[in-house]
Amino acid sequence: MRTLMIIGAGDVARRALPELTRRWRVLALCRSSASAEALRRQGVTPIRGDLDDPATLRRLAGLADDLLLTAPPQETGRKDLRMRKLLSALAKGCRIPQRLVYISTSGVYGNADGALLDEGARPRPHNDRAWRRLDAESQLRGFAVAHGSQLTVLRAPGIYADDRLPLSRFASQTPLIRPEEDSWSNHIHADDLAAACAAALRQCRGGPRVYNVSDDQPLPISEWYRGLAAALGQTLPPLLPREEVRARVSAGLWSYMMESRRLSNRRLRRELLPELLWPDTAGYLTALALAPERIAAALASAAKIR
Repeated sequence: MRTLMIIGAGDVARRALPELTRRWRVLALCRSSASAEALRRQGVTPIRGDLDDPATLRRLAGLADDLLLTAPPQETGRKDLRMRKLLSALAKGCRIPQRLVYISTSGVYGNADGALLDEGARPRPHNDRAWRRLDAESQLRGFAVAHGSQLTVLRAPGIYADDRLPLSRFASQTPLIRPEEDSWSNHIHADDLAAACAAALRQCRGGPRVYNVSDDQPLPISEWYRGLAAALGQTLPPLLPREEVRARVSAGLWSYMMESRRLSNRRLRRELLPELLWPDTAGYLTALALAPERIAAALASAAKIR
């Protein structure tokens, strides 16, 4: 049985664990004893360490055949310093991970003014957050070429699930852009992203391969919130002209709202995930609206995630 190491054993990686632990001996880097105990209960061997502390990463060298990377970069700068420290440590091992799967972000494409983008589109990051992700992709490509490893990059858009909904928008009533001027957005359910991780590890195709891990139906941002409000019984924030919204929201929030692109998932569907659990947000929201216990749990989770 091959050994898989997870770097960043958060929500998406944990959703993939039932599949991963059937096929791999799974190790996972973690920082706290509580996280270590939770991982043990799921059949994972925890390894205590911190991506910000290179000394704790030395023990990772030579441990794994395959690698799932879901940890985010640090919060400042345009270079992913965490990835640099990790890859430096892994390169010193007697065996080098041969399959690498990395969750990146579709934010690397930047603003496309609503154009439909496939994986051949040139990245044009508009903020430091996206630049860090693109830098991580570049570092991994260099590592894969140097060591003969197989790399898959999963570019994910907005990730959602019952406990990952942007409910703070309803509490704050921060305005949305009116539909006729709105930006296009893309989404993927956390379970589908987890399935993509497992599929990529199973089917790694050699040279660096990029996938847009998005559902079938891009939609305006305001339409997503309109559907959420209806499903959860919340009040939709006001819909205002684009420039008025820009003047009223924070620079950080505007950096999300101003980017407009539609992602093509044809490669994902053809090569990695022929079927999605949730092909569009409309089906998810319809199912959610019919499940009062899920609505109550989703609303209760808001304080924990936002």
